[in-house]
Amino acid sequence: MHVAGQDGDAFAPAGQPQVALAPGATYIVASGMERKEVIWTAVLSSLLALLALVAALYACYWWQKRKRKQEEEEEAEPVVMQHPTSSLSRLNGILSLKTPLISTKALGTAGTPNKTPSGTSSNLAGTSIPEGKSAGATSPAPQNKALQNVKNEHPSNRSISLVDMYIDNSEPSENVGQIHFSLEYDFQNTTLILRIIQGKELPAKDLSGTSDPYVRVTLLPDKKHRLETKIKRRTLNPRWNETFYFEGFPIQKLQSRVLHLHVFDYDRFSRDDSIGEVFLPLCQVDFSEKPSFWKALKPPAKDKCGELLTSLCYHPSNSILTLTLLKARNLKAKDINGKSDPYVKVWLQFGDKRIEKRKTAIFKCTLNPVFNDTFSFNVPWEKIRECSLDVMVMDFDNIGRNELIGRILLAGKNGSGASETKHWQDMITKPRQTIVQWHRLKPE
Repeated sequence: MHVAGQDGDAFAPAGQPQVALAPGATYIVASGMERKEVIWTAVLSSLLALLALVAALYACYWWQKRKRKQEEEEEAEPVVMQHPTSSLSRLNGILSLKTPLISTKALGTAGTPNKTPSGTSSNLAGTSIPEGKSAGATSPAPQNKALQNVKNEHPSNRSISLVDMYIDNSEPSENVGQIHFSLEYDFQNTTLILRIIQGKELPAKDLSGTSDPYVRVTLLPDKKHRLETKIKRRTLNPRWNETFYFEGFPIQKLQSRVLHLHVFDYDRFSRDDSIGEVFLPLCQVDFSEKPSFWKALKPPAKDKCGELLTSLCYHPSNSILTLTLLKARNLKAKDINGKSDPYVKVWLQFGDKRIEKRKTAIFKCTLNPVFNDTFSFNVPWEKIRECSLDVMVMDFDNIGRNELIGRILLAGKNGSGASETKHWQDMITKPRQTIVQWHRLKPE
């Protein structure tokens, strides 16, 4: 409601004293309803501006997260696997692969793509293998000079690499069966040929007393590209007889790869159960022949403490014992946010007497910290078999006492396990060499 007053008039709302209007002025009186509209408009405008700001901040966060993910994907070199009949382009005689291609073949079934447990085909490129091609149909490998160089290079002479991080010399804690597979290398086509033959004495995971096993194949450290065999229903001794081709891998490149075979039990209505796994560093394989392997499967870790990758080295000339803490994985969560704030505390001990303590930095909110920390201790040669290193992975707490996540005792006589004792003995028998090994953390 607007009320206009002219010169000399007097105006007042009902129940209010009259107010004289100044000469030559026009007055507009706004009702209470219009004042509320102004207020609501201001409030809504503020809310819209706030929502726009939140949307802009979320867009920035999403963009940065996507950029980091792309950078991580670029750092991981993709595994290129394809069939020779796939369309390729050549640039100045160099093989150029447009997209990663993966092809598999079950022996005895030509041109049939394998079905994964999810019902999709593992032949990602949509190509099939000719009927006449088999695992043994590759051309004979020529005498390759690069192979001779690789064979002459002992693994102990190599520097610490991703291959070392996957080497685990510990014995299986329980019997979960075996897997039979073979490897072959086609030098002419730079192709690694993996044949998964069969499994034996697998544990029963279903109520029927059997399992539905299949094998997941990866070439570490690349975890993006993986292949799977067909599922074998209701059996503890499956026969897969499937062949996988990994093309575009020079023999030198294979030395930095680790073959990972992971056997699962398929479940239609729940998560697939892990039966056991095998890690085989390809630098340990003699590709001048066509080796066949029976490997004992190692069960998934039942303790939830996690694992620690360490290296030991001893120099008798200057009596220096060096412990390097590389990284940990799958640590037990100690905080309510499902994470931990891990750090490592190390004690040098002689018998039961603690001599010297060292600590790493604290890593916030992570279950897979990368420490890359090195500690050196002065230990005389005549005392090296009597001392030990008590390595404790701790969770830091601002309030209250720090909690133990897990520990290992590296010693030559009474280590916390067979792998810890063997690690120490290998260090003594191979002085001046860095011995790298994964250890499973113990709760106490």
